[in-house]
Amino acid sequence: MLPVLEAARQMQLSAHAQHQLDAAMAPRAAVQTLLDAGLAADALSLLARLLPRRYAVAWVCQCARREALDEHDVAGLALAQAWVREPSERNRADAAAFAKTHRYKTIGAWSAAAAGWTGGNLNPQHEQPTPAPEHLTALAAMAAVTYMAARVADQFAARRAGFVRDALGLLDTPTVSTEKRNEQ
Repeated sequence: MLPVLEAARQMQLSAHAQHQLDAAMAPRAAVQTLLDAGLAADALSLLARLLPRRYAVAWVCQCARREALDEHDVAGLALAQAWVREPSERNRADAAAFAKTHRYKTIGAWSAAAAGWTGGNLNPQHEQPTPAPEHLTALAAMAAVTYMAARVADQFAARRAGFVRDALGLLDTPTVSTEKRNEQ
């Protein structure tokens, strides 16, 4: 499993958040510590990176189930869900194409990007393959969840923290450490 401090570095958590963490912290405790310190944005970033990519995409889809989304967002989420159900290269590529076509500007596009950036070649037009960096799925998941939280501007902070709290249990799932090892 990716160490908490390495995940914090990769996701460029704030200095204040990084001072709240230590190397011995379990993932759930680290995210909870940031939530308790009122650092929900940092908690969101850390959670998204600590989850295995498939779990992160599934979490985004779960968050979206509560939202009344337009057709475009529903279409992007359907592609992300298809990849979660069957993480094939075709489903990944379809999700990535949707996100790129929609210029990463909506919940649907970011949700699809989360699935699309789980592997494969990010630049299929060039001879030399460009593999997806490990943290890109986390960045896309973070963007999708942030967009969802912002749909109710006066409840943004509470909604963002709620989405994070809803996923804390995923960090306790025994398969998280197994999947992380397989993805590294």
